[in-house]
Amino acid sequence: MSQALGQRVGEAPLRTRRKQPDVPAPDGPWDEIVPGLWMGGHEFRGRSGRLESAVVRDEFDLVQTLLRQPGHGPDPGVEHQVWPIPDGPLDGTQLAGVIRLAQAAGDALDAGRTVLVRCYSGYNRSGLVVAHTLTRRGHSADEAIRLIRSRRSPWALHNELFVEYLRAGLPTARLLEELAE
Repeated sequence: MSQALGQRVGEAPLRTRRKQPDVPAPDGPWDEIVPGLWMGGHEFRGRSGRLESAVVRDEFDLVQTLLRQPGHGPDPGVEHQVWPIPDGPLDGTQLAGVIRLAQAAGDALDAGRTVLVRCYSGYNRSGLVVAHTLTRRGHSADEAIRLIRSRRSPWALHNELFVEYLRAGLPTARLLEELAE
């Protein structure tokens, strides 16, 4: 079992979001972080104040899904990459998948394609991939985090472990997790 980055031996794992009552649902299904790169989730609070499903049809050229929910799209013919990961400590294989998704997102952007990265609320898992995509494109980790929080929600990347992964650099975090296994 790997030790989470930033966790001291003997301490309980860092707590991460899983339906925390104090974390509000996002106001919309997805938000554009930089031109062509969108971040979203499977649920959002609609104008009525009730939770609504965010269903992707053909609005994007590439959809990357980190938590699969049946009936949430995308339509047939839309490129769909699925890499389920927890909103918690990630092992080296899971981090390698996040790195690959960020590379694919960047390649799609370079080709002029639109990309949606989504998870449950569109805060943490999608934020990790989007932030790594941005760091690969020249942003510092802190710049990427600030940009995501300003465009998606102040609640984006509230999983402090994911913030630590980003600040360490995902390749470094992956190496540390693999060494700890």
